Amino acid sequence: MDTLQTSLCESDSIQVLTSKECEPTNFKNNSHSVRILEDLQSLRKNEVLCDIRFETDDGCATFGHKNVLMAASPYFRAIFKSRKICKTGNSTVNLRKLDSTVLQLLVDYIYTGEIMVTKENVQGLLPAANLLQLDFVNGVCIEFLQKQLNASNCLGIRAFARLHNCTELVSSSETFIKKQFLEVVNSDEFLSLSSDDVVKIISFNDLAVPYEEKVFESVIKWIKKDLDQRKDYLTELMEHVRLPTITSRPDTLLSIVNEPLLKDNLKCNGYVSEALHFNLRKSVQYFTIPQTIRCKPRQFGDSHKVILMFNRSDTSPKCYTEWYDPVTKLREKAPGINDCRWEAGLGVIRDQFVFAVGGVNNTRSQSVSMLDVSSQSPSWVPMADMVVKRRWLGVGVLDDCIYAVGGGDPDNSLNSVEVFDVSIQKWRLLASMSTERWDLGIGVLNNRLYAVGGAGNGKILKSVEYYDPTLDSWTPVAEMSECRKGVGVGVLDGLMYVIGGYNRKHLKSVEVYRPSDGVWSSVADMEICRFRPGVVALDGLLYVMGGRSDGFIYSDTVEIYNPKTNTWTMERFSRSGVHIYGGVVVDRPPNCIN
Repeated sequence: MDTLQTSLCESDSIQVLTSKECEPTNFKNNSHSVRILEDLQSLRKNEVLCDIRFETDDGCATFGHKNVLMAASPYFRAIFKSRKICKTGNSTVNLRKLDSTVLQLLVDYIYTGEIMVTKENVQGLLPAANLLQLDFVNGVCIEFLQKQLNASNCLGIRAFARLHNCTELVSSSETFIKKQFLEVVNSDEFLSLSSDDVVKIISFNDLAVPYEEKVFESVIKWIKKDLDQRKDYLTELMEHVRLPTITSRPDTLLSIVNEPLLKDNLKCNGYVSEALHFNLRKSVQYFTIPQTIRCKPRQFGDSHKVILMFNRSDTSPKCYTEWYDPVTKLREKAPGINDCRWEAGLGVIRDQFVFAVGGVNNTRSQSVSMLDVSSQSPSWVPMADMVVKRRWLGVGVLDDCIYAVGGGDPDNSLNSVEVFDVSIQKWRLLASMSTERWDLGIGVLNNRLYAVGGAGNGKILKSVEYYDPTLDSWTPVAEMSECRKGVGVGVLDGLMYVIGGYNRKHLKSVEVYRPSDGVWSSVADMEICRFRPGVVALDGLLYVMGGRSDGFIYSDTVEIYNPKTNTWTMERFSRSGVHIYGGVVVDRPPNCIN
């Protein structure tokens, strides 16, 4: 027995700790694995105990340890097993698909966990990392390229990503192309695209263009870059330009009509005629429903939604409107309404056609005004009068139809309901509510119209009922915990929120209705009380603006509710204004809040 063994055996007979209270303790050396890798890398660099040798086409060799490489890469595990070289001695594998410099970087990464990505090596690293199934390296290469995206290289990066089936990078590139389309089309990369790639880009429904003529101009520019070779693609490309949506200036469509390339093309002349007829029809038929994709305006996501706010002044008979962009916090003047409709109900169809219903005065409270926000010069136009005069009514939208619900005043409250069908542009009466309501709130949830609270027969209500358009009938649901008139209502993620209002005092409390169980519950209160506020839902948040409380008129604040955190935040508008009494979410109008 050698000296070490003797020493160990003798130590077994010595009792150092005899206490029964001594518990076993587990210890972990956090630097152990790092040190082992460092030592393995040192062994590899010196070719110690290496049992695998890689050769690339340029004749360079890279050494490694099979067990380490197999543990890190499913690719290496597969080739070693398939070649039956796991248990053999030193072996050589030819990797003809890889560059020796890239291979060295990736083997170094396996031993160190570190990789340096540069603009010079990323195009080699990403496909090599895919081949070796090194997910971390693949991910950092994608992240690196995403950060380099700009108008001059995004098309090339997208082509590279498609070549290597990198769906995440393809998606990032296309999102950038959509957002920066106006810059991208001025790049050399765009002018060098194939016709198929140009078609794919101009076919995006969510292309960020202020006017469709910009798409038209990009097509003509691409054609004229190599006119002799590309003129035959004109018809194919023009099929995806939405000429009917070009409604900006008369001279714009005229210049398109006079474009020589179109004049000489019979099919393109048909597209121009389609645009002219569509715009002529729309000038007399506001709610023309597009029959082809070319007649549908592009929609660039929720980031191009804004809030149309309705304001009034206690010192002026006029009502005002403003565009408000929650992202930039900017407010901009919008078309004013001739009549003061601060007692009106507000609704919007397809985020484009805004209705101010009733609420003018006793002689004209049947009247209705409409604003088409997609117009280059939007203005309020009169629509067909309602059947019944209504003030302090509720308005909701279902399936392109405007519903006017209840209304009245303390001396004359209504339970009648009527609907405006845009296909015939007429109002007709529907089944009445079970309760007379004025100053009520309206919520639209699961294709039902909910009438919430309000006042009737001399008392403030907490009852709620819904209208089912398939049955033309009203059905009561659970009551709110609080009576509320002048209540704001917002629908978000399948839930209905009732906000503020009045019940012998102005309220800041909020309740939420879950249709799945038909139960009301309380959520966090607002910071301030708000009677007759404007409420809209946008990007997963509720915006509550304006209203009044105890003589105070709120014109410069908006409270925002986040349902994920059940919290409210207060923001101030960039400037104060008149009394805000309502708001609707609409598509971002042309030339709005730049």
